[in-house]
Amino acid sequence: MLTLLASQNRDGGWPYRPGGPSWTEPTAYALLALEAGGLAAEPAARARGWLRAAQNPDGGWTPQPAVAESTWVTAVVTLLGPLALGAAAYRKGIAWVLAQSGQETGWISRLRLLVLGDPPSAEQCCAGWPWYPGTTAWVTPTALTMLALRKALRMNPAEEVRARLEMGAAFLLAHACRDGGWNYGTPRAVGYDAGSYPETTGVALLALSGSGSPQISLACKLAQSFLAGCQSSEAESWLRLGLLAHGRLPANAAPPVRPPRTVLHAALARLAAAAQQGRNIFLE
Repeated sequence: MLTLLASQNRDGGWPYRPGGPSWTEPTAYALLALEAGGLAAEPAARARGWLRAAQNPDGGWTPQPAVAESTWVTAVVTLLGPLALGAAAYRKGIAWVLAQSGQETGWISRLRLLVLGDPPSAEQCCAGWPWYPGTTAWVTPTALTMLALRKALRMNPAEEVRARLEMGAAFLLAHACRDGGWNYGTPRAVGYDAGSYPETTGVALLALSGSGSPQISLACKLAQSFLAGCQSSEAESWLRLGLLAHGRLPANAAPPVRPPRTVLHAALARLAAAAQQGRNIFLE
């Protein structure tokens, strides 16, 4: 926590690395970490102010103030909820993410495939979320958006939100690799099975908390093996969060050993530690 506080910029935001400019993603994660710890009211208030001022008129957030287009980082910001962002800003943010979808599930893309005699696969029939509007959906932005919408659903059980969550879960399950986990987007490439990555497997498991799919057991076993030989702080954090969400973090799991290299990784490590102590802020 002290690392996070010492790294906060004077404008209220956080950089990826100390001394750099403020970016939306590390600011949102750092603020989530502060709230999970229940500490540092004044730095948290400045961070909320920075995020509120950074919201675009369309309701979304950009990666950094110098960028014009709203992107996937909107999902991470809306994880903070209406108390942090203000009710009106939060509603606009949720409306923005609900309006997004991977272009491969749009009617134009599906019609093109049919004309070419290549009907959409099961993977292409499930609507996930892209990194940038109008592009293909990927695992990580889909998982993060699902976490944001699950919070929104608990506050307001709207059918539109419920339906998109079901589609997001179907997208993740359809994009699982043969080994049980997830990579960034495709389980097969140029005719070959693709392998999974630790961090994407962790965040997908977190987003699928509560899923009754039989695929979850295989994914948890893979996540446990990933955790045993993890090479990065980011992957350790997501794997712990994902396994904790399913009650599958081994009781004898070694404590984190990889030091955080960025502000974002430090925030994730704090969030994983809080979850292990009983407060998973992603699932509140």
